Amino acid sequence: MLQLISGTSHPHLAEQIASQLKTHLTKAQVTTFPDGETFVKIEENIRGNDLFLIQPTSPPTNHHLMELLIMVDAARRASADRITAVIPFFGYARQDRKDESRVPISAKLVANLITAAGVDRVLTMDLHAGQIQGFFDIPVDHLYAAPVILDYIQSRNLEDLVVVSPDVGGIKMTHAYAKALDTKMAIVAKERLSATEVEAHSIIGKVQGGNVLLVDDMTETAGTLAAAAKLLLEKGAKSVRAAVSHAVLNDLALKRLEDSSIEELICTNSTPMAEADHKKITTLTVAPLLAEAIKRIHHGKSVSSLFQT
Repeated sequence: MLQLISGTSHPHLAEQIASQLKTHLTKAQVTTFPDGETFVKIEENIRGNDLFLIQPTSPPTNHHLMELLIMVDAARRASADRITAVIPFFGYARQDRKDESRVPISAKLVANLITAAGVDRVLTMDLHAGQIQGFFDIPVDHLYAAPVILDYIQSRNLEDLVVVSPDVGGIKMTHAYAKALDTKMAIVAKERLSATEVEAHSIIGKVQGGNVLLVDDMTETAGTLAAAAKLLLEKGAKSVRAAVSHAVLNDLALKRLEDSSIEELICTNSTPMAEADHKKITTLTVAPLLAEAIKRIHHGKSVSSLFQT
């Protein structure tokens, strides 16, 4: 029997997934003691069942990660047959390597914690670095938001479209979007001045006279997107839109977005921040995509067809 449990990270998305699967969320008490400790009590029988725990590790990341681990332990001790962690947004994914001395590889540590807690399988979407799948010693189903975003972009019927990567690290994703949309691509060369400040220097490719679509896996402060948009318009672009899989938006990002030349930020609801009430934000739901993946995992079917655009 398939059962769904939601943490406190994104209950709205969990409810949408349950609705798609024509089922209900298993009742669970997930609360916090006055000292900050998390308490979990699963209030329905899950013995011998196929359990899916829905919990993006969005900000506050540490709290939601710890909550996920405690939920997993509660489910394991309640004798769930199989536990799948559904993590649409995987926090710590940017800390996937040692890029300077004496720093951790936190993405690997988080993978170890999730496995040690008792998770049998992970379902996630658009990891910052695809190789993070290899950090797990359990199966990982890695979905892509591209089919959802591409459907929306194609419905807009934008002429003279140019797909642009806001930095050299996003070339692979940009190429995939350009190929799917049968259009040109370009790259913005940038320099990161600090955690919140970015300077865009030059553009590789032609954007003059084009309606630009910036694509990236995530945005947090919108610094990269705003700087890229400014440079693209200076180089002759007619308009700039941005599409990201994960919008982890804070107050600084919302202000930058408001002040920027970006006409529209297209994102998915993989995090609750993406549902912020802002005239420039278009939020697309990934609940049908995740629900279909959950159904296929439960029935032992392939999920590879979900990658098709």
